[in-house]
This record gives sequence, structure tokens and C-alpha cells, in this order.
Amino acid sequence: MHKLLTTTAALLLAVAGQPARAGDPEYPAKNIPASLKENAHIVKRLEETAIRINDLTDMRINRHYVVTVLDEAGANDARLVVPYSKLSEILSISGSLYDAEGKQIKRLKQSDIKDLSAVDDGSLMTDERLKAHQFYYNVYPYTVEYELSERVYSTLWFPTWMPQSDIDCTVEQSTLKVTTPADFTLRFRSYLYNGEPVTTTDKGTKTYAWEVKQIKALKSELNAVEFYRRTPAVFLGTTDFELDKYKGNSNSWKGLGAFFYQLNAGRDVLPDATKAKVHELIDGLHSREEKIKTLYKFMQRNSRYISIQLGIGGWQTFDAASVATKGYGDCKALSNYMMALLKEAGIKSNCVSVKAGENAHTIREDFPSSQFNHVILCVPGEKDTTWLECTNPYLPAGYLGGFTDNRPVLLLDEKDSKLVRTPVYGMDFNQQIRHINATIDSSGNMALSAVKVTSGLQQDDLRDAIHRLSRERQLELLRKGLGLSSYDIVDYSYKELETATPAIEEMMKVKGNNYATVTGKRMFINPNIFARDGVKLEPDSSRQSDIRLNMAYRDVDSVEIILPVGYQPESVPTPVSLSSKFGNYSATVILKGNTVTYIRKMERQSGTFPAAEYPELVKFYGGIYRADRNRLVLVKE
Repeated sequence: MHKLLTTTAALLLAVAGQPARAGDPEYPAKNIPASLKENAHIVKRLEETAIRINDLTDMRINRHYVVTVLDEAGANDARLVVPYSKLSEILSISGSLYDAEGKQIKRLKQSDIKDLSAVDDGSLMTDERLKAHQFYYNVYPYTVEYELSERVYSTLWFPTWMPQSDIDCTVEQSTLKVTTPADFTLRFRSYLYNGEPVTTTDKGTKTYAWEVKQIKALKSELNAVEFYRRTPAVFLGTTDFELDKYKGNSNSWKGLGAFFYQLNAGRDVLPDATKAKVHELIDGLHSREEKIKTLYKFMQRNSRYISIQLGIGGWQTFDAASVATKGYGDCKALSNYMMALLKEAGIKSNCVSVKAGENAHTIREDFPSSQFNHVILCVPGEKDTTWLECTNPYLPAGYLGGFTDNRPVLLLDEKDSKLVRTPVYGMDFNQQIRHINATIDSSGNMALSAVKVTSGLQQDDLRDAIHRLSRERQLELLRKGLGLSSYDIVDYSYKELETATPAIEEMMKVKGNNYATVTGKRMFINPNIFARDGVKLEPDSSRQSDIRLNMAYRDVDSVEIILPVGYQPESVPTPVSLSSKFGNYSATVILKGNTVTYIRKMERQSGTFPAAEYPELVKFYGGIYRADRNRLVLVKE
């Protein structure tokens, strides 16, 4: 299932084209308008995408495009990559290379096209392959032209039309035409496209046409929304579709979910030995929660994630008996297996299709279609719902993590498939609480011990590092994250806490060389030892994208520093308190005798905020940046 999104996205970037036309068109770079060169690395001079739907199992996609590469940074974007599998066929590929003047200097030879397996580290076996080609040329600017043709044997998914492939890609002209039988229902959803497509009818067919011209480069904007919401894009779909002789309807989420449910129905039968093991594990347990946790741990310890994608296998799961016997499966297979274990225990659960990824919190909810790349498990309860990520052997039961949290997902059910939402982990859940005790000598050197407890989404990366990386690699990442100029880690340890919220406690001892700056009689100390991670944002009055903050969190640092004797305060930072719709921040420094106490608290909200509020975000983070770097000034008596 995780291959679906990759295949669908790649289809747009490198699907088929029109038959080669007589004569070689010339595209001199000097003809590109100056406005389309500004902030651009590549210019899409021409793109013509034509899709013809003959029936539910025969879709032809032709694509002809011309791209001018302005500099080295755009070279990789001019590569040709065309995926295919048992569900699609590449009919033809042709191409040419032109110099800056538009003179053809090379034609694509079929022998230059590489035919590669699309297998990755997580796949044991796949029939997905790709054809790839690149004109290795480095005299800029230059232009490449490709024409491609492909046949797809399903109408479950369509290529997306998004002429601007990235912020540094500009577009002179791009067109999309979709031709269907006259009685065929084509569904589409557009973003930032003015007006409706032009429609025409001819001899029992209907054609829809979209066109854009003169699209300029976009700016890189921090915490921007999804790219398809920032540039013209059209998503396509059908009402009825067919996949490898299985027919479905995607006019509603209920209909699409019913298709996937039926595709995998009856594949949750366990071997007798596994059924016996289930009862051996849970028959002495009384609570539903204990049974779920016990079976989840059993599944985690006795199976592993590995992908096998052959034909319809990207959508249809291996049966539970295969996973029980072989000990591995992909996300669908492991979730289905876990569902079968719970079924044997008398606990109902549902597989759930999800668009996974730390920055993939939305789907087009008003456009039912195959937008998912992963499967997890939902265990409904009378009061609480338990969510299970079945591909990760280290997560506690009931916790999903940032890979699938806080997003709409499609719950698959025989009678009532629907969009539901995965858990939202709020500020009280995602915390980092740190206590530091430090001593600074008269030379400015520092010795400290610190205890930090990180919970919720804030501990995801740390948990992954603990279980997947060597001790040496863990320490390497720790050193990079401390932010001290010169130091030695004397000791470091950690433990995973048995708490309701997933949490990890870290303990460390550090010696910092010349942490405090000593100049003559004065000593300059920043009491904020580890939390100087504020971002200094640049003002941008022309911000276009809304602001997306995905995770709410709270960080609290309590620092106690013992100073060398013989120093008196000359300047002590005043308390700072900042408040905005994006969060709250406070920092206080108290000096009593030769002891400095520093308390820093940072709370950030999550959500999507209008672009017009970006100046307030700049002001908020600017205040934090300055406060985090305030220094205590001491003078020697």
C-alpha cells in the first residue's frame, strides 16, 4: 500500500506523450520572458498531457513536454523517470536535447533508457519497475524534450495535473485534455485554477480541457501548506472504476471504503496453532485493554515489516495465515494479522487507510479518491478507541506517533466505511521537561548534570534512535544537538518510562570548556544552556501561504548555576513574558548569593493560521530569539 502514493505522484511527472511530430521544434532560451527566469532553475516551456479513457480497464496517457534547464540546480529536475508495473505499460519514449540557441544536439537512443527495479530497502519483492533517462549535459542553459505514451489497466487512480512541479519551476504553457465516452462520469477537483474546464463533445466522446500560462516561481515560505494548495492543480477521478477485475465506486468515502474492505474480506483466518497461542496468552486476562496490549506485543515480537508488491498486491493483503507462518508482511498484512488475532480474542477492530507522513496531515476530504499510502488498525471501544501502528515494533499499544497522528483516515467496514480522525496529541502530551545543575569556575569552564523527560510526539525521534541506532551513532546525534561550542560528554544514559504517555528519561553529565566568557574583571554568562533553539524569522509582507504548525508542545527548562566566588552582578536580564495566538513564552533569571536560577517556559500552539498573521509570528519568534540569548554580566570584586 505504501507504494500507491509514490506511483500516483510519479505518474504525473513522467507519463506518456503524444506521437513525435515531423520536424524538430526549436526552443531558444533567449525567448523565455525575464519574469519566468527570476528565482527559477527550470522553465517548463511547453507541456501537453492528453488522457483518453476507453473503458474502466483501458486508460491511455500521452505527454509531450519541453523543459529548459537554467543552471546546475535544475539538472536533476530534467531527468525522465517513468514507473510501470503489471497494471500499466509504457508504449513509447522519445526525446531530444537542445543547446541554448535551440539547436538540436542529441536524440534519445532507446539503448540509453535504463530499465530498473523500483524495489527499496523495505521491499522483499515487487513487480514495480521504472524507466529512466537523463541527458548528461552541463552547458547552461539547455533544453530537453520528451514524448511519452502509456497504457494503464485501471481507473482507480489518475495522474495529477500540476504544471509547476516545485517552487523554482516556472511555466510558459501547460495543457491537460481528458477524453471520455459521452456517458462516462469524470470527477475533478481543482485548486487555484480560474474557471471551469472547456468541454466539447464529438462522436460519442466528451473532452475536458484545462490550460495555464506564465506561472512564475514561488518563494520558499516557512511552515507553508501543501504545495498543491499554492499552485494550480487538478485532481481527477471517476465514479465507477475497476482494478484487476474487481469493480468499485468512489462517488463517496463509504463506497470507496467498501471496495477496499471487500478486496480484503475473508483474509483474516488464522492457523489453529496461532489460535491456540492467542488463548494461551489472553484467557487469564480480564480487561479488554490487557488483551489488546498482550496481543499487540506478541505481534510486534513475532513479525516484521517487509513489503511485497506484486500486481494487485499494492491494495490486497496477504492473508493472516501467511503472516503467522512466515513472520513478515507489509502494513496491510500486519494490520490484517493483528485484526485476526483480536478477532480470535473476541475483540472487533477495523483496518484503516491513512496518508502517512509527518507533514501529511490533510487529504482532499471533499474528493473521495485513493489518497492513502499506509494502513493502521483501529480498535473501537465503548468509551475509548485504541489505535495500533502494526509496522513499528517499538511503539506502545494505543500510540501512533507523528507518522499518522491528527489526520482524516478511511475506516474500512463492511457496511459503514467512513472518514474518521486519528488522535490529536496536544500540548500536555508533547512535553520536554529538563532540570540542569551546573557549576562554573573562575576560568569560565562549566560542569553540569541534566535530567530530561521527553514525552509524546517530542520523543518519537529519540525512541527511534534508541532502538535503531548504535550507541556511537546515538552519541553523535546527541553531540550535534547540545549547541555548546566546546565540551565533553562525561556520561549519558536513558530509560523508557512505563507511563500512560510514551516518555523517555535521559541523564547526562557534561563538561563545557570556556562556556562563560571572561574579559578582564567581567564574566558573561548565558543561563539558558541548552534551549537556545529559537528561529529568527525574516519579515515578509508578501507572504502568500497560510501558516501550518503541526504540533503543539511545551518545553520547560529549570537551570541552577553555582558561580565562582568573588563576583557581583553588574547586569541581570529582566523577566520576559510573551503571548500570542501562536503560543506563550516566559524566562526569568534570579541571582541569590552565588547561585543563578533560570526558568524558561515555551508553549506553542498547533493549527493553520492566515498568511496575514505572519508578521505576528515573526514578532513572537523574534522576541524568543532575543530573550534566549540574554546574558548575565558579573564583575569581579
